[in-house]
Amino acid sequence: MNEKNRFENWKYPEIEEGRPTKYNWVVQHKEKLELGYKTDIGAFTYINAKYGVVIEDFVQIGSHCSVYSVSTIDDKQGQVILKKNCKIGSHTVIMPGVTVGENAVVGAHSFVNKDIPDNVTVAGVPAIIIGRYAYNKKELI
Repeated sequence: MNEKNRFENWKYPEIEEGRPTKYNWVVQHKEKLELGYKTDIGAFTYINAKYGVVIEDFVQIGSHCSVYSVSTIDDKQGQVILKKNCKIGSHTVIMPGVTVGENAVVGAHSFVNKDIPDNVTVAGVPAIIIGRYAYNKKELI
């Protein structure tokens, strides 16, 4: 399926507190989730929005990801923002207070514990920049 018609019939999903959506992802504190237009969230992803999670338009999140606005391990808390058109690889963990920049790509199995700038590719544990994307030129530099 090509990108042009991928979201042709997209509709905002019905989200119930702590229950899987029809796409099998779960949100806690749904009232603090802002979900953008034509987002794609993979199965078995968990979103804890207690301190706010903003997912902007055209964001893609792979399966089995975790997005935390609060951490019970170190008591960190803070809003998570996934900016327009960013892509989060499967099995990635995003910690509280993090912003992932516009058009950024996060590699699968990454651990994101600090802000990610626009137009970069990051990967690893913890995630580090492995490439910069000249978005208007469509090339990795």
